[in-house]
Amino acid sequence: MVISKRPLKILRKKGQKVSASRSDKDAKEGSVFVKTSDDKTEAFLIALNCETDFVAKNEEFQSLGKLIVDTAFAKKPATKEALLAESVGSLTINDKITELVGKIGEKLEVSAFVHMKGEAIVPYIHAGSKLGVLVSLKGVNGKDVSEAGKDVGMQIAAMNPVAVDEKGVDKALIEKEMEIAKAQILAEGKPENMVEKIAQGKLNRFFKDNTLLPQIFVKDSSKTVAQYLDGVTKGLTVVEFKRVAIG
Repeated sequence: MVISKRPLKILRKKGQKVSASRSDKDAKEGSVFVKTSDDKTEAFLIALNCETDFVAKNEEFQSLGKLIVDTAFAKKPATKEALLAESVGSLTINDKITELVGKIGEKLEVSAFVHMKGEAIVPYIHAGSKLGVLVSLKGVNGKDVSEAGKDVGMQIAAMNPVAVDEKGVDKALIEKEMEIAKAQILAEGKPENMVEKIAQGKLNRFFKDNTLLPQIFVKDSSKTVAQYLDGVTKGLTVVEFKRVAIG
């Protein structure tokens, strides 16, 4: 018995119309999905957005998210656009999304696509699956660093650092922080010949509070994140991280 493909075509056409009509709507709900290789050296993370939390919890929505991240892992596309163009059977990922749009009547979109490779990649998904982190570690020394990676992922989720350390901070952000610091110092009536020195001190404090490795470790305030990792295994550190939040 041959099953007609007509209903699926109708759904896709309906989905295209819904997508067009709801293009200006905010899709601030959804879930993050992650898939990691067995040897923990590679991972993909995607965020699939929708308009309501009700849809985000829907089984078909969750199945679609898993299909998308599984496809990313299997095909290893270089960009989000390439991922949407990947085929699953006779349809592309974009077609699959459009079909579900036609079925549920809400805007759906892949808002984030992250691919990470390294010596050890550890994922952390926050409760509710609305925030996900990938952490790349080096200096593993043959140890299982999954727990340490999750601890750092939790730190990143909670504190939202701007970079691994001060070397990774965007120059434009540094200039902006220096301008703010100098304006505050002058407003406080400090002598102009002391402004640069005091501003540099404020910038150093910004690095300590807002970059990952020198931050106070949330699970043990007697240590920085760098000290915590070095205590797990000598030389263990973070190479990079990505934090993806829904909404």
